[in-house]
Amino acid sequence: MRQVDHRQSDAILGAMRQVALAAGRPLSHADTASVLAAARYLLRRPDVADIGTLPAVEPVDLQRLLDEPELKTEAVKYLTVMTMVDGVLDRKKVGRVLEYSRALDIEEGYLTEIVEAASGHVAWSLADMTRQNMESITGKPWGDADPMPWLLPYADGGADPALVARYEALGALPEDSFGKALWRFYKKNGYAFPGDPTALNERFGTPHDSTHVISGYDTSARGEILVSTFTAAMHPVNPMGGHILPVIFSWHLDIKINDVAKSTAGGLDPHEFWHAWARGGETKADFFSADWRVWDWVEHDLEDLRHELGVTPPGSPR
Repeated sequence: MRQVDHRQSDAILGAMRQVALAAGRPLSHADTASVLAAARYLLRRPDVADIGTLPAVEPVDLQRLLDEPELKTEAVKYLTVMTMVDGVLDRKKVGRVLEYSRALDIEEGYLTEIVEAASGHVAWSLADMTRQNMESITGKPWGDADPMPWLLPYADGGADPALVARYEALGALPEDSFGKALWRFYKKNGYAFPGDPTALNERFGTPHDSTHVISGYDTSARGEILVSTFTAAMHPVNPMGGHILPVIFSWHLDIKINDVAKSTAGGLDPHEFWHAWARGGETKADFFSADWRVWDWVEHDLEDLRHELGVTPPGSPR
């Protein structure tokens, strides 16, 4: 996001607080931590220390203060996340977000997803998230096709032993190299290399796991939310509907999307989530772009590569 003035950032943060309050309950720790972290990392307002001092911004006020389409679009994303940070998708909060989005004239598919989910049509929302995720990854229209054959292409006679061997050979690279770190990541987590009958499609698995290694986020529920948020900012193709909302549903709301993705409750770190968003947006490469190849990077020193790409250190769990 471009630099915004204090009136605009106060208005966005104030609107985030208003969404959190829409449920008629006191603000939760997650609500407060989210607003403060968004202020610090995305709106460059580390001076905001007490969200109680923020203005009670109404939709018409936000519309008056936000002048650029990009800024309006980004603001509605932040407001949408506030409907779920405390672990429940609240219909009153969703309704409040719609008031702001209408005032700003923002229409996005992910807004329909949360409206449908909050109305009890969760299956439709999950199907749409799957479609948006697959289109983001493949760069092609997806429709309503089953993603599992694409995600698991090496089963049923599709194994590629030569590809497995190429990944296994990364273990011979220098200890400090990115390739050796990626190899250790697979070994530590018990993941099969692409080409193995049980492995995920290289087109998805390698960029995703490379993002784990580069970002420093682990494979816990917390880490999966953070790495997908980092991805959404790094690869802004269907960022909300295809990356951020699916992992919040899976790892924070405990709603299972498919047989590959697991689910649990309470995985969202309301401070580091917004930090991951900022870190991904500052990264100078996109591992999910069509022209990115892991083999161009594997011999690089990992820390040098992070510095070259502008990847700052992650924060610790709070």
